Amino acid sequence: MAKKYRDYDPEQTLLLSPNLKDWLPDDHLAVFIDEVVDELDLSPIFEYYEKEERGNPPYHPAMMTKVLFYAYCIGMPSSRKIDKSMYEDVAFRYLGAGNFPDFRTISDFRKIHLNVLGDLFVQVLKLCGEAGLVELGTVALDGTKVSANASMEKRKKYETLCKKEEELEKAVKEMLEKAEKTDKKEDEIYGKNKRGDELPEGFREKEERLERIREAKRRLEEEQKEKREDYEEKMEERKEQEEKT
Repeated sequence: MAKKYRDYDPEQTLLLSPNLKDWLPDDHLAVFIDEVVDELDLSPIFEYYEKEERGNPPYHPAMMTKVLFYAYCIGMPSSRKIDKSMYEDVAFRYLGAGNFPDFRTISDFRKIHLNVLGDLFVQVLKLCGEAGLVELGTVALDGTKVSANASMEKRKKYETLCKKEEELEKAVKEMLEKAEKTDKKEDEIYGKNKRGDELPEGFREKEERLERIREAKRRLEEEQKEKREDYEEKMEERKEQEEKT
């Protein structure tokens, strides 16, 4: 009796929930970032695009901001890796909501809005720390509120707040600088317009790939056939030699 296997059909249509909210649990970091960014004032970014009349419509600033914040929070500074994750990672697909900005668009968005994004990210980290979070992804936070006790000297409270803010600003600055250095280094390695993991020419279209694979298979089979015939011929010669002796 033939062995029974579990169903496997790469061509089947998957019935994924049409509601993105069902793709991740409520306590996922991406869901948290999604909700927090919705509370931020992104008007400086929107104003930039309101003045820009050239080219195609830009990606929505909220979506781009969420994607960048989430990527940096999980320690992913590379725009190329973010680009790839937009297709392969459920959390990024959740935040992208059907959008797939390429690595150059992601990198340019960060460069254009660097100062605004830095300020917004500090706001997010301050908000999370004040709410009592100890960390946000890989970003460590103080996790303790500054006491509002009247016995605490105003000066000391002010200094504590300033110190916390300076630490957060430093962390954000280092994060954005790392992203810039990473993109620059990868530009030098792969070229400015390549992600680095593309298939070479001749393998990018399905028909071409199949043709090359089948041709390679045919050649290998021919080589194996020649080796087998050569082996059989040598064995026959050896047998004849043995019979003569």
